[in-house]
Amino acid sequence: METESEPYVRLATLRQLHQVVAELNTARSLADTLQTVVDGIVVGLGYELACVNLVRPDGDLVVAAFAGDASAEALITGRVGSRASWERRLSMGECWDGLRFIPHTEGWVLIEDDVPQWHTDGPDPRFEDEWHPEDRLYAPMYASGGELLGVISVDRPRNGRRPGAWGREALQMYAFQAAIAISNARLRANMQRALVRLEREQQALRASEESFRQAFEYAPSGMAIAEMGGDQHGRLLRTNDALCRLLGRPASVLRRYSFSDLVHPEDIGTLLRTSAEGGRAELRLGRRDGTYVWVSLRNSVVADAADGPRFLLTHVEDIEERKRHELQLAHRASHDSLTGLPNSAELRSRLSARLCRRPQSVRATAVEALDAAFEGRPEDGRPGEHGFPPDGYPDPFDQPAAAEAGPYDHHVHTVAPATDIDDGTKGLAVLFCDLDGFKSINDRFGHHTGDAVLIEVARRLTTGVRDGDTVARLGGDEFVVLADGLGAADAADLAVRLRNAIIPPIRVDGRAVRVGASFGIGWASCGMSADEVLRSADQRMYIEKRSRSKAHRRAG
Repeated sequence: METESEPYVRLATLRQLHQVVAELNTARSLADTLQTVVDGIVVGLGYELACVNLVRPDGDLVVAAFAGDASAEALITGRVGSRASWERRLSMGECWDGLRFIPHTEGWVLIEDDVPQWHTDGPDPRFEDEWHPEDRLYAPMYASGGELLGVISVDRPRNGRRPGAWGREALQMYAFQAAIAISNARLRANMQRALVRLEREQQALRASEESFRQAFEYAPSGMAIAEMGGDQHGRLLRTNDALCRLLGRPASVLRRYSFSDLVHPEDIGTLLRTSAEGGRAELRLGRRDGTYVWVSLRNSVVADAADGPRFLLTHVEDIEERKRHELQLAHRASHDSLTGLPNSAELRSRLSARLCRRPQSVRATAVEALDAAFEGRPEDGRPGEHGFPPDGYPDPFDQPAAAEAGPYDHHVHTVAPATDIDDGTKGLAVLFCDLDGFKSINDRFGHHTGDAVLIEVARRLTTGVRDGDTVARLGGDEFVVLADGLGAADAADLAVRLRNAIIPPIRVDGRAVRVGASFGIGWASCGMSADEVLRSADQRMYIEKRSRSKAHRRAG
């Protein structure tokens, strides 16, 4: 039954409760909030000892704050009790609304579990509502979603009695406010950690961006960032100074272009494959002065964000010197070092490119070969069913047959005139030239004069042929001319013109020397090898040389 003085006790307790609850919201950190919770219980709710057991991420509860007894605080603060043991405690004893009271008569079974606890000495209770040293009173704290945040443990009420209805309600209200304060403190702590982490990430990002900017801007080789995808695919967004210097264009001008606008027309396919697949390519880019420079392009596809636009980061390296050196080496390998003409290996390569292994006997002209390939008919004009060749004729689209130069392949066969009489047939003429009297000049005046004669003869031969014809030096004083699209009479006229071009005196070191020339005309034809073609022309040259007297062969 309520005593006369209990309303005054309620009022005083309510004032203290209001003050300690207000202090809960002034704590700056989670640790300060937890300590404020237990201090408020000791100061404002009339208990000598108070403890907060906080749920850890793994579900167990740790003693996070203690108030009222320094020795007990040192003994159990930081110790952990398992979640199963705490659930056992919160399911037994008496349920006081939101509180859980375990009297000493039942609590003896909990002495050996792993929940941190302390014991106070004192006499047995003399009346029913007196507090026993082994009585336990818990106030669970729950988050707004019903999740257990922790448990407040209290002991030794200052009046020595179990709390009445008002005391229980005050503790329950305080536990509710403490749960809010702890949740807010955790939220603030998480936000502070997130802000610190975000600031660190932003600092790292700024440092990374600055490092990239410096590496990009001050790289010794060209760098560019280009759009990928969309209407502006390939447009240059950013270029460094090295690329601007390489191409002779300022960055503001380069932003109007894409690499496809700058690449050499012959290299556009290489650029498109590299842009789509990434990787490396060697191609030519146009300079402001209209010239082209060889570069090595290395593309990397970069994602701006998880679902954002992608970019091409392109590294542009100047390889002009290396390419020039490679071309010089290739030229030296395929050209005569003295005259600059194609050498024997290059001559055979060009000649072999025009020949196939199968003799051209199934059609008379290249025009008929193309007609047969596209009309799907044999040479006798008999069409196959539905335009396909009849039985016994290879399929023009059969690759093995094409490799064997069948009658329907796409190779235009090289043919030769049947006789030396011009019958209108045009073919690939091979003119084998051997100088007459060159050995005597070499022996008499030395190799220096002989080399000068060879250089001048090479110049005169090159001047006397058409663009697209080949003049090559086999070695020594032997030269070969490849002239396509000539008839028998055309080849004979060309040989006369070239012989007449060689005969005029050649001045070397103030003296005039003269050489003559013998020409043999051979014809390239499919079914022959390059060596067979050259041997045939060589034999005709010796026949022509022996047919003239020595005086006529040697012009000077």
